[in-house]
Amino acid sequence: MGHEKKKIVIKRIKIQKINGGKASPAPPIGPILGSSGVNIMEFCNQYNSCTQEKKGDLCPVVITVYEDKSFSFSIKKPPISIQLLNLLQIDKGSKSPNRLKIGKISLNEIKKIAKDKMEDLNCFSLESAISMISGTAKSMGIEVD
Repeated sequence: MGHEKKKIVIKRIKIQKINGGKASPAPPIGPILGSSGVNIMEFCNQYNSCTQEKKGDLCPVVITVYEDKSFSFSIKKPPISIQLLNLLQIDKGSKSPNRLKIGKISLNEIKKIAKDKMEDLNCFSLESAISMISGTAKSMGIEVD
């Protein structure tokens, strides 16, 4: 029975601003991966094929680079703020969220985002995820019903 040698992780790279189906060797991706010795085109091709159905959406990624320059990656859900803006169909949050409200969101809509984003958040219950998302909404000037 052969034992597979465990790969040694040398680096984890997080790229927040990367759009599904549109990864290319241009900055910021090329320089970040090039400095780690990762095959840039191989990453771009794999990422683009995995995110084809989310073309144009923000799909942050965490790339694990191994000692032999191979890599693996996991695609995260878009940031909460982006999901809230998309839901309300607006471009950005309020400049003064305490005074100037830019929209309203229901608790059910927040619950839906919480269930979708749960695996990426560092909380253990749906209630704490809902609380976290409600806080983000309020800090953006979005009222929660």
